[in-house]
Amino acid sequence: MPPRYSSPYASSYSFGPGPLSSAMKALIYTNVAVFFAQFFVPALTFAFGLRPAAVIGDLFVWQLVTYMFLHGGMFHILFNMLFLWMLGTELERVWGTRYFLKFYFVTGIGAGILTVLVSLLPFALGAQIYSAVTIGASGAIYGLLMAYALYFPNRPMYLFPFPVPMPAKVFVLIVGAIAFYASLAGGGGVANATHLGGLLVGYIYLRGLRLPVRLRLHPWAEVKYRYVKWRMDRLRRKFDVHQGGRPNDWNRRVH
Repeated sequence: MPPRYSSPYASSYSFGPGPLSSAMKALIYTNVAVFFAQFFVPALTFAFGLRPAAVIGDLFVWQLVTYMFLHGGMFHILFNMLFLWMLGTELERVWGTRYFLKFYFVTGIGAGILTVLVSLLPFALGAQIYSAVTIGASGAIYGLLMAYALYFPNRPMYLFPFPVPMPAKVFVLIVGAIAFYASLAGGGGVANATHLGGLLVGYIYLRGLRLPVRLRLHPWAEVKYRYVKWRMDRLRRKFDVHQGGRPNDWNRRVH
C-alpha cells in the first residue's frame, strides 16, 4: 500500500501570534496562580501591591516587583495576559527570551519606580497615589506596547470598541493620551501614572538614549567589550607590539 501524504496547509489553522514559549507560559501561569491566591488570601494584595508610602516609609522595595503579578479582577488579568501573549510572543521572537524577560521586568519595575516618584509630587494626584495600592502587569504591558510600536510602527491594530484598524504607532499615541488624561482626572482602578511610566521607560530603554543598537540591546556586553579592548591596547603598548608591514619593511616588528 503506497504511503499517504497530506498537505500541511490542508487542515492547519492559527490564531494570534503563535504558540506560547516556556518563558511566556511561566509569566502567564505565575500571574494566574497569584490571582487565584489573592482570591483566597485577600491580604496578599495589601502586602505585595505597590504602596509608595510603604516603599518610602517602610522600605518595602520588593513591592516594586511583586505588584506586577497581582490583579484587581477577572477582566484586568484577562486583558493583561491577552496583550502579553499578543505583543510579547512576537517581540520575544525578535529579541530572544533573555532580552525579552529583561525588558519586561525593566519596564515593569521602572514603571513602579516612576509611580513612587509621581506620588511625591505636591499635587492632589501625588497624594492620591502615595497612599493607594497599585497592582497589575500593566506597566510592563505598556512597555511592550511601546516596543511593538517602535518595531512594527505600521502594523494594524484595533482600539476597542472601534472596528477600524490603525497603525500601531497611532494606537500607542491614543492609549498614551488616554492614560495621561485619566491620570490627571484621577480615574481608573489602577494607577494610570504606571501606564505612562511603562510607555516612558520602554521608549527610553529602546530609543530615548539614542545609543547604538548593540549597546541598547546588550549594554553589559558592550561594557565588557570596551574593557577588553582597553586591556589589549595596554598590552600592545607594554610589549611593544606593532602591526606587520610589507615583507621588505625591516623597520616594523611584530612581537
